Amino acid sequence: MSRKTIFYIVFFFLLVVGFYYTMSRLLPGFGKSRLPPIGRVLPFAFTNQDGKKITEQDVAGKVFVAEYFFTTCKSWCPIMHTNMRIVYDRFKNEKDFLILSHTSDPATDSAATLKKYSDSMNVDTNKWIFLTGTKDSLYRQARHSYKIDDPNNNPLSNEVDFLHSQFFSLVDKKGNVRNIYEGNERKDVERMITEIEVLLKEK
Repeated sequence: MSRKTIFYIVFFFLLVVGFYYTMSRLLPGFGKSRLPPIGRVLPFAFTNQDGKKITEQDVAGKVFVAEYFFTTCKSWCPIMHTNMRIVYDRFKNEKDFLILSHTSDPATDSAATLKKYSDSMNVDTNKWIFLTGTKDSLYRQARHSYKIDDPNNNPLSNEVDFLHSQFFSLVDKKGNVRNIYEGNERKDVERMITEIEVLLKEK
């Protein structure tokens, strides 16, 4: 490679870096997510697969994906977790990223059951956390924080209410819900991955 070619490569590299720096200074939103917040994560306290209490303080400053599933599900959940596995593999080494999988069926999915399930997934449960709790608190979080189910979907009583959502909720470092994605659609999950990369760069 000639010195002239090397000069042009370095020149254009510096030109691109300079352009990005200048635009980021002149336009505060340049290079940042264009998704406006659609909600905010409310305070919560759930129990993880190891029996440890997890609250909103444990995810503060993290970008995370929230979803709902149940261990006995044979329809959407396996597809969703196949797609979520792609997300996990992509970001498992990112210190500021987490996945929160909440059970929709806490009567069945105790911490011990979630532990067995997470072991079968062979994932790092410091990065992909499985949560249980009371049904009303879990469902309230899904509907009012993560926006993955209509808040009015609470029929005659808590006993007959059941949440079965195929959606993933993406939350930024400030606890803002930024978007909802179809967890059983690979293209939508790939779109979410692109947005996660943007959110991880935000301060």
